[in-house]
Amino acid sequence: MSLVDSERRVLSGMRPSGRLHLGHYHGVLKNWVRLQHAYECYFCIVDWHALTTDYEQAGQLSQHVMDMAVDWLAAGISPSSATLFIQSQVPEHAELHLLLSMICPLSWLERVPSYKEQQEQPRGKDLGTYGFLGYPLLQAADILLYRAGVVPVGADQVAHIEFAREVARRFNHLYGREPGFEDKAEAAIGKLGKKTATLYNNLRKAFQQQGDVEALETARALLKEQQTITLGDKERLFGYLEGGGKVLLPEPQALLSEAPKLSGLDGGKMSNSNGNAIFLRDSAIEVEEKIRRMPTDPARVHRSDPGNPAHCPVWPLHQVYSSEQTCAWVQQGCQSAGIGCLECKGPLIEAVQEELKPLQVRAADYQSDPDLVRRILAEGAERARDEARETLAEVRLAMGMNYR
Repeated sequence: MSLVDSERRVLSGMRPSGRLHLGHYHGVLKNWVRLQHAYECYFCIVDWHALTTDYEQAGQLSQHVMDMAVDWLAAGISPSSATLFIQSQVPEHAELHLLLSMICPLSWLERVPSYKEQQEQPRGKDLGTYGFLGYPLLQAADILLYRAGVVPVGADQVAHIEFAREVARRFNHLYGREPGFEDKAEAAIGKLGKKTATLYNNLRKAFQQQGDVEALETARALLKEQQTITLGDKERLFGYLEGGGKVLLPEPQALLSEAPKLSGLDGGKMSNSNGNAIFLRDSAIEVEEKIRRMPTDPARVHRSDPGNPAHCPVWPLHQVYSSEQTCAWVQQGCQSAGIGCLECKGPLIEAVQEELKPLQVRAADYQSDPDLVRRILAEGAERARDEARETLAEVRLAMGMNYR
């Protein structure tokens, strides 16, 4: 596989921790549905990651995995457009994690921002485990195993993608210097043709001697267009540009999602643990009851009291679900006390119910046929293993573990 291919490949995963809610749908799944038609996508249910923090609740893991798979499929993730699989059904994830742990400095793991943040949170559980310390490296292995060049994440996960980039960079530095690398790279330049070879050398010199980043990008674009050299030579020339070695594990790039942040029923972050979520498979009655019970602007003690939508947990949901006309009606009616809080919630209830209706029909079909869901995941795992085995074969060879 070439570096060019990696730029069209996406890897993303989600921890199975219970039924999915509207926060997952708007924050992740809608984006995945779009990406699966533009990229080669691998979507992974990361059950090993779930165990890094919830190892005491392992008995619920199997059901959580099935719930997540059903919700993904119901939301529109298609097994014909993307590869869906369970992390632990592709044991190569564990092997690459182990091999990368041999070269990953302990200090890199200890400085990951989320490590200290979650350690300091009173969660009632012991997070002083290797699994929790090492989960960013396992996440890096998940990405690098498929040589995914694109990883869709929120802003809070960018540090993890940079960590994966550092791990890939270190691996390439240590093991990409194959015997005779420079001679092979120079030979590959000669295969480009006189004009292209001269341009490549000039751009390489401009970057290495003057730090010209634009020259680096131009050279990369030049290599992508080349059809006369092998993929191995192309990888050598990508590495040679920066003065390194052959690019064995391409460095992934974060793809920041622009999804709206959906607040929960209490105005805080929507999550299973906070008990403030509207789940994708909540019935129409459950949706109505949850929204009707939502707290509103505390200034509106009486129906005649004016309020401010900015102080109301219902308003962020209107901003996601309601039209401009409805939002204007809410703004004016709330501030003038022209409408009551239950009246304000009416259009929102209908909009959420309407969006979830087709999703729930699809979910019911998958729930009624669990063997189909398991088959989709098993077939996805086989496709994922085919790619994973190729990467590990190169990794083992680079690390001197070729015993045949």
